[in-house]
Amino acid sequence: MAFESFLGLDPIEKFELRRKHLAETKYEDEIEANHPTRLCLPQISLKLNSLHDANDHSKKIAMKFNKGTTTLSFVYKGGIMVCADSRATGGEYISSGNVKKIIIINDYLVGTMAGGAADCSYWQRVLSEHCRMFELRNKERISVAAASKLLANILYNYKGMGLSLGSMICGWDKVKGSSIFYVDNDGNRFPGKMFSVGSGSPYAYGVLDTFYRYDMTDEEAYDLGRRAIFHAAHRDAASGGKIRDYQR
Repeated sequence: MAFESFLGLDPIEKFELRRKHLAETKYEDEIEANHPTRLCLPQISLKLNSLHDANDHSKKIAMKFNKGTTTLSFVYKGGIMVCADSRATGGEYISSGNVKKIIIINDYLVGTMAGGAADCSYWQRVLSEHCRMFELRNKERISVAAASKLLANILYNYKGMGLSLGSMICGWDKVKGSSIFYVDNDGNRFPGKMFSVGSGSPYAYGVLDTFYRYDMTDEEAYDLGRRAIFHAAHRDAASGGKIRDYQR
């Protein structure tokens, strides 16, 4: 009786299965809703690419992300060269000159940061978790193509919700060797042998297109990556700081 009183049950009902007020909880929905890598979104229609004027709701205000960077990567006979500057800007304000824009996902995968710093660092940490879970489940490392596809699929779910991200997923696997994939906040994904992302990328592409060769030595690859970032930082006000490189 005490147990029935505690649960709020009618003693006459006994333990029948037809009690509507004891509906089963959908634990799968609860787990999905509280997943640590899933963003909590309000139950409304989100169109964050534009805002409305508080005084005139018919007037839209475009959201402009004032940011800039220069990142690049290319494949050569010795592996992959990844280079980036280290300046973080918010419009005309230089917020930091020591940002690490090459993010290590695992021992065989790295990602680059271009766009919103918070978006890039968060979603690539999420990708790192998924890659580790894949490795534990399948007893082998995830391929570069599969990792980039995972990130693209995740970002596609948040398309049009205000994310700002343009990343290069670079690495080596036993299937295709050295690979580079470009992934952005709309879920776009493109393979390639040479990419440059950021506001300084046109200047970096000028250097890369002129001097790039597949049969470069390690020293020549280091020199080309640093030279491209240096010239981009000289011309682009939003790029600068240190030049960081990573060779795999």
